[in-house]
Amino acid sequence: MSNRTTAAAVCEVRNLTVHYDVSATPVVAANEVSFDVYEGETLGLVGESGCGKSTTAMAMLRLLQTPGRVAGGSVNIAGVDIMRLRPAALRDFRWRNIALIPQGAMNALNPVMRIEKQLADAIAAHADTGGRQALRARIGELLEMVGLPADVRRLYPHELSGGMKQRVCVAMAVALNPPLVIADEPTSALDVVVQRLVAQSLIRIKETLGIAMVLIGHDMGLMAQLTDRVAVMYAGRIMEIAPTDILFKAPLHPYTQQLIDSVPSIRVKKPLRVFPGGPPDLRNLPPGCPFEPRCPKAITICRGETPALKACGEKQYAACHVPNTNRNNI
Repeated sequence: MSNRTTAAAVCEVRNLTVHYDVSATPVVAANEVSFDVYEGETLGLVGESGCGKSTTAMAMLRLLQTPGRVAGGSVNIAGVDIMRLRPAALRDFRWRNIALIPQGAMNALNPVMRIEKQLADAIAAHADTGGRQALRARIGELLEMVGLPADVRRLYPHELSGGMKQRVCVAMAVALNPPLVIADEPTSALDVVVQRLVAQSLIRIKETLGIAMVLIGHDMGLMAQLTDRVAVMYAGRIMEIAPTDILFKAPLHPYTQQLIDSVPSIRVKKPLRVFPGGPPDLRNLPPGCPFEPRCPKAITICRGETPALKACGEKQYAACHVPNTNRNNI
């Protein structure tokens, strides 16, 4: 579980479990995932490809595609468990209370509709627009908020650069001021200069609207800059969760340590560390800790007993039998 703060929890995820029914035995892609997201904070969800980050996000939004399904757990926002909503109520609840910034902006935008029309449709489908002039003014505010000129409203998606399309998706996600936004690797397909522009847009949105955000990615450098807390996932489980500054200064889980060590340092000249292997096959997980086959600090208990996520300090939690509490600063 995540650490408690003085802020109220905007979203409470409890024991969220996702199965993919691709064989006689379901593949468990998210395994009893639990965390809180607090008012005004950005929670990073990080890990290698295939660790369950995007699956968890799609489950929170109930956007999983077949053969995926939520097998258990709850996602509470504003006192409502999204998992219990009927389809009509769910459509009305989304975008007002929880919204998505997708990873593939080009696939998310309608190629035959102008940007203004797409923003207008999203707003009109969920709220009273207040009339045509008020709607146009709101669209202008949204575009300005993400750093785009007003004339973008008249363009089609193919007339925009990748970074501009991504920022349009950011504007659409926050159009109704939802308390929680999930950003699914919003900078992964962009070059470093455009990544900075999109990142600045996310920071501006957070500061202006005071929304909470779940930022999904595998870039530890980006997590260090944009998040307040970080949850590290591996094989569908949360292995560690802590405030960002604590996590980077004193990571407890060996997997977290290796993720941080694999990032080049601009302060210290050192060889790039690459740890061997890859995420396990979810159809054939090893007994005990799923990270044990790759862990340099594994002991006997790791091979037979799956560690629970437990407190290892006031604000830090780790799922490890032998957490390193004497980690040197990175």
